[in-house]
Amino acid sequence: MIISNSIALIKPFYIVIFGGDGDLSKRKILPALYQRFVDGQLDVDFRIVAVSRKDNGNLLLEELKAFIPLLDENGIKLFAEFCAHITILVLPENKVSSYEPLRKLILEHSDWQRVFYFSVPSAAYEEICQALKDADLIDKKSKVVLEKPLGFDLPSSRKINKIISKCFSEDQIFRIDHYLGKETVQNLMVLRFANHLFEKAWNGENIENIQITVSESLGVENRAGYYNDTGALLDMVQNHLLQLLCLVAMDPPASLDANAVRNEKLKVLQALRLFKPETIAQDIVRGQYTRGTISENEVNSYLEDIGQYKSETETFVAIKTYIDNWRWKNTPIYLRTGKRMKKRYSDIVINFKKIAHNIFPDATYPLQNKLIIRLQPEERIELVQLSKIPGPGGYRYKPISLKLDFVDSFEERMPEAYERLIIDVLRGNQTLFMRYDELEAAWTWIESITSRWKEVLPLTLYESGTWGPGDQIVEEGVQWQTK
Repeated sequence: MIISNSIALIKPFYIVIFGGDGDLSKRKILPALYQRFVDGQLDVDFRIVAVSRKDNGNLLLEELKAFIPLLDENGIKLFAEFCAHITILVLPENKVSSYEPLRKLILEHSDWQRVFYFSVPSAAYEEICQALKDADLIDKKSKVVLEKPLGFDLPSSRKINKIISKCFSEDQIFRIDHYLGKETVQNLMVLRFANHLFEKAWNGENIENIQITVSESLGVENRAGYYNDTGALLDMVQNHLLQLLCLVAMDPPASLDANAVRNEKLKVLQALRLFKPETIAQDIVRGQYTRGTISENEVNSYLEDIGQYKSETETFVAIKTYIDNWRWKNTPIYLRTGKRMKKRYSDIVINFKKIAHNIFPDATYPLQNKLIIRLQPEERIELVQLSKIPGPGGYRYKPISLKLDFVDSFEERMPEAYERLIIDVLRGNQTLFMRYDELEAAWTWIESITSRWKEVLPLTLYESGTWGPGDQIVEEGVQWQTK
């Protein structure tokens, strides 16, 4: 895990989850806390407060069992011990009078740190913040965790930040992106800055292009309402893909201090080349899935999934862009994400340049290395190099992968992303969380696309179960181009 030079101890805490009975809480937040409890990392006094709008009794704890692994006899005992730390609190309104039960609970241990986790739509932030402030529940040790989306454009993002900043300082705000909690993503720092082999070659002189792909085989599922107002660009590129790009492209920070790392990420976002109408039409593809077949199952079109006759929302986007700085000048960066594609996977591919002169007359493969950082469904790193095929017959060679598979290489259990990120919140380590100036720089670049793209870039339909629209996109790991 990326940490500062010294690991801060976890101190006794309250974690108050607004939307505590919601889907994210049951699937990710509470299971993450449970796993850290089982592994002995939460070896301090703590209390989890699951805030609900309605009285569900113990329904939350029953539903939680479906997302807790290994509930054998010992697991049932541990789960019961964990549940003893959970209080389900019904707060029907975000008013100071309704918050009196929360205030009474927290003041039982007024010296504990207070983590307020906003697992609710951003429209509720202002009322919650004001109620917490009026109830005098925010102190200097308090922290707030924010889930995306943090706005739908630059003005709305600024509005949300203004609301939060009235109650919390920037060093108390943790804007969470679960992709940054993945082990392989964190290993990028070690891979790049602890290995002379890569660091010396990590620039535009040696790298032909960088490709970042998040391919999903599922459709919009139960997120139709949200997704139709958002689309692939805002749902995935604005946060996940840009954050991955920052870690891939940034210069070495002076230290692992959170602000030192985030300063370098900010420089990448600020150096991203802004789009103009002519470059939007040339270097971006936007698509929407139609009916098709995935794993031998027929699936509906996007319009059928959302129950509408017409929509201009993209479910696929591919972008060719550039970072205008010394390290990456004129090196193409490809970002791609789509729903209902042929296969679910996420990876970062670093394509190194070809050898300048080929001395092998019967070459059947390009003399080119490739580094593949696979994020899901499995986490691993592959270095593709060329090796001679054993036997007589001259210098015949083919690509061979040297693999670092985390499951095979390490006996330790691979923690889920939320486990690492929540522990970092409790420790006060902001390295893997976005600072607001990063968010603003990301929105500035995104708006250079959204300001005109629907006018100059028509929506292209693609069949579900393929790699995307037309001939622009090809098989995974192979060079792919926009128009």
